[in-house]
Amino acid sequence: MTHDAPVYLDHNATTPLLPECLDAMLPYLREHFGNPSSGHVYGTRARAAVAHAREQVAAFLGCEADEVLFTSGGTEANNLAIRGVAEAAGARRQLVTTVIEHPATARPCGWLEMQGWRVTRLGVDTEGRARLDEARDVVNADTALVTVMHSNNETGVYQPVAELARFAHAAGAVIHTDAAQSLGKTPVDVRDLGVDLLSVAGHKLYAPKGVGALYVRRGTSLVPFTLGASHERGLRPGTENVASIVGLGVACEVAGRELETVASRMRARRDLLWERLASAIPGLALNGHRDLCLPNTLSVRFPDVSGDAVLAGAPDVAASTGSACHEGHESASAVILAMGIKLDAALGTVRLCVGRGTTVEDIERATVALVRSWTRLTGP
Repeated sequence: MTHDAPVYLDHNATTPLLPECLDAMLPYLREHFGNPSSGHVYGTRARAAVAHAREQVAAFLGCEADEVLFTSGGTEANNLAIRGVAEAAGARRQLVTTVIEHPATARPCGWLEMQGWRVTRLGVDTEGRARLDEARDVVNADTALVTVMHSNNETGVYQPVAELARFAHAAGAVIHTDAAQSLGKTPVDVRDLGVDLLSVAGHKLYAPKGVGALYVRRGTSLVPFTLGASHERGLRPGTENVASIVGLGVACEVAGRELETVASRMRARRDLLWERLASAIPGLALNGHRDLCLPNTLSVRFPDVSGDAVLAGAPDVAASTGSACHEGHESASAVILAMGIKLDAALGTVRLCVGRGTTVEDIERATVALVRSWTRLTGP
């Protein structure tokens, strides 16, 4: 049997579009092309589609429809949450985050720091979880916002969001979480978490790229950082991306309906991959927590080699390292280093992320390719 395409194990980078999403979107790319702000029938059809999608997203997150704002993706949602709270914060001038955030959170925090904000970055333990002991010491009456990702995009490790929410609220602060990686893989309910703001990225959820959402708890003060007309309650101006919003709504409905089944299947595939690799590669190590982790994510360190070299020698596998390569010089992931892992070992990291459609055959094929590559690199 021949295989033309490599096994796709990079679902934390992006996911394929669900057929159900595409089918639902097509009418809004063809005949239902109206502007939702228009008063005629073309506009009312588009407006109704956006309203329905808003209800689908709200049901998935456990909130009310009027608490959902549509954005162009997770990055915009994070910026609106972080910069929007900062603009509304009044005299409070501290922001608390972690050292392992995605750039979509880290960079807005850094921008505020340049504007004179005091940004406190919590460290992580050896399993990659934000340190609550540090949070207890730094969340105080000057804190305007706590922002921490729900799960780390590189290791898949869950962060203690609910506990940090309690700290934040006790100090009178707002809490935001970027849940882009978690949605569709593990239960996420804004009420259970106690968060005030939560970011959604469509393309991590089998919806299209270029669409996302921000949950904003009723009563949370937020100032828009883009200016225009009164779309999305005046917080996100610009004519809505109707077709993609429809796709996001369907993706949320499907994810909510199939969450338990899909998560169980992904966990079984991921665990099989770990077992196959660990039995063939002495010294293979896991990054992060084995159980408090997304069911689809496996971050491993290949001994005595670089992760980039392993993947370069395994063209049958499409995956990533979580590291950066600039002008031929490899640098280890800051997330892995923050867990206390030595530089040489951290450079061996490869992130392998299964998806809804990953098969046992895919796992076997990927294992063969990765083991062969590692063996060639370390052999005589």
